[in-house]
Amino acid sequence: MKRIVTAAVLVIVSVVLSGCGYNSLQMKEENVFKAWADVESTLQRRADLIPNLVETVKGYAKHEQETLQAVVDARSRAGSVQVSASDLGNSAAMQQMQAAQSGLSSALSKLMVVVERYPDLKANQNFLDLQNQLEGTENRINVARQRYNAAVSDFNGAIRRFPASLTNKFLLHLERKEYFKAEERAKTAPSVKF
Repeated sequence: MKRIVTAAVLVIVSVVLSGCGYNSLQMKEENVFKAWADVESTLQRRADLIPNLVETVKGYAKHEQETLQAVVDARSRAGSVQVSASDLGNSAAMQQMQAAQSGLSSALSKLMVVVERYPDLKANQNFLDLQNQLEGTENRINVARQRYNAAVSDFNGAIRRFPASLTNKFLLHLERKEYFKAEERAKTAPSVKF
């Protein structure tokens, strides 16, 4: 009789533990960390391309030194703000990183205006290739941000759903992760003038 009770208890415990979400919550958190690493990787790709872009433009537009220096400075600031996986729940750290990346995007936009002024530069094949690489990188960054937000949504929802919410509350103590958000000025459409 004692063996039957022990076996029944083991079966009940294994069924309860298999449905509690312990493993799935940890896997979902790992997905968030992986998605964040993908965002960082694409941001690094952009940071690596910028010196090449700046050097190419310098060759053609030496008198636009102020704009070029702004890009270099923005890249430096963006590179100095690091958000680790442990900071993904820290709203202030995420906002600081997003502000630095936004500054870099703004400086790159100004650089592209400089490019519009110099037809010879636009016709240079090296510059065109580099511009295509930069555009592709910006698209990759956007996709990586979307995937990160999807992973965060999945994770945040999982730690709030029953019975996994109990497992998280009593065993794991995993914290909600922050979404990658657009800045306030991104909500206003840019004006285009010809």
